[in-house]
Order: sequence, then C-alpha cells, then structure tokens
Amino acid sequence: MTAAASIETREEKIESIGGTMIHVRSWRPETAPRGVVVICHGVLSHSGYYGWAAEQLVAAGYAVYALDLRGRGLSDGERFFIHAIDEYLGDVGATITLAKSREPRLPVFLLGHSAGGVISTVYALDHQHDLAGLVCESFAFQVYAPDLAVAALKGLEHIIPHARVLKLPIDGFSRDKDAVAAMKGDPLLANEAQPIGTVAELARAGDRLRKEFPHFTMPVMILHGTADIVTKPGGSQQFFDSAGSTDKTLKLYEGHFHDLLNDVDKELVMADITGWIVARTKDAVAH
Repeated sequence: MTAAASIETREEKIESIGGTMIHVRSWRPETAPRGVVVICHGVLSHSGYYGWAAEQLVAAGYAVYALDLRGRGLSDGERFFIHAIDEYLGDVGATITLAKSREPRLPVFLLGHSAGGVISTVYALDHQHDLAGLVCESFAFQVYAPDLAVAALKGLEHIIPHARVLKLPIDGFSRDKDAVAAMKGDPLLANEAQPIGTVAELARAGDRLRKEFPHFTMPVMILHGTADIVTKPGGSQQFFDSAGSTDKTLKLYEGHFHDLLNDVDKELVMADITGWIVARTKDAVAH
C-alpha cells in the first residue's frame, strides 16, 4: 500500500485570535501516531503545498497539521495583511492547540518555511517547553533588501500600512518547472504582494530574534539551499551560530532553491528532516 493510500486527510476552519477563521489541513496515519508535526508556510504559499511532505511524515508514523495563515490560502482575513505579528503567532498557536487536543500526550514538532520560519521561531522561543523540536527551513531572517529599505518600510507603516510593496520571484522558489508552473497558475497566489505593515512586522520579529537567539534551549534543525535567491543562507548560519541550544543542526544544500520541499532532490531534504524528527521523538518519549 502506498503512503497516500493509508492517509486520513481532513480540511476545516478553526477560530484564531480576534475571531478570525483559519483553514487547516491535516493528515493522519491509520494507526496511532508516534508524534505530531505542525507546518507553517511562508509568503507565496499555503498549506496545500505540503501534501507530499505530509505523506512522507505520515508514512513515518506522524500526524501532520498545516495551517493557512490569516489572509492567505483559504483562511479569512484581509489578503496578506496583519496589524501585528501576534496575529500570525495566534494562528500557529490555534493550530497547535487543535493538534494537541486530537493527539494528546504526543511530542509536537513545529516546521516553518521562510517567513513561516520567522513566525515559527518566534513562537518556539516563547513555547520551548511545549515543543519537542523546531525545524526552520529557508529562514527569512536575512533577505535580499538593503537595511535602509527595510528601515524605510518601518517608517511608512503608520502612513500607508496596506500598500503592497514586496513581490517575490516565483522562479526562485524551485528548480522543478512543474512546481513553478503550479505556483504561477494558483489562484490563491495570484497577484500576491506583501503590504508594508506585514513586511515591517516580520522585520521587527527578526530584530527580536537577533537579540534572543542565545535564549534557545530546545532542539533546532536549520535548513537552507545555497542557491536561494529569495532569502539568504547567511541568516540560517547566524541562527545556528547564535542559538543557545546544545542540540542544534545546520544543513546547507548545495545548489538548492528556496522551497526545499518542492524543489529538485526534495527527497534528500525530507529524509534528513524525518530522520532528525524520529531521533528527537525517541528522546522526548524517553524523558
């Protein structure tokens, strides 16, 4: 039987902070799972892009929950806009609460990609004792924008917060032409550009992390492609170098693009992630 044939899938809306309804996809093995993985996407993405990754994790015995951040994918809320990073943190927290209610007493791992990596890292920093580990993929901690430009956006957020100013290059997400074509044809990503207010909040979250990386004590796995033109691998290196965790892993994939789990050789990346999670699941159960 293939992994896909043995998966129980579900789509639903749940309430997040402020009463906003967010969309959650979940995948479960037929037998009792050994742990839970919660996935937070970044910009130009949504939970629908994690079906293949979920299949691999389910085949390894994990229940998987992936959210659409408010204003993205099939979730409610103004498109792509937030007033404060706490709104995104609340969306992640609501999804983890849902997962824990359905999979009680199991270790929970959080996987965040790109801007979702920033959100997940901030969430993990504040909930280290509730999580068994953090997987941070293509961390949007350092981006290809001058510091002066980011500072200017912060200054403008009180004047024109809803103005859309940042559009990422879809062709930089994957070397897989089919994956890029799917993104370009996805109506949920059509005309996506990030508002000043959202960019400023993510930048402010990055400022906080820069100061607080040494406060990490939980297991952390950090992944980045060396050919990523969307976010800088140096940001992942800085996280690794600065993190206070004694259990920390950095993997740089030579020639890989931004979306590691939808890129060529994604199987290699997925095997590394699964192996890392399985090993920490054993540690979590032992303790």
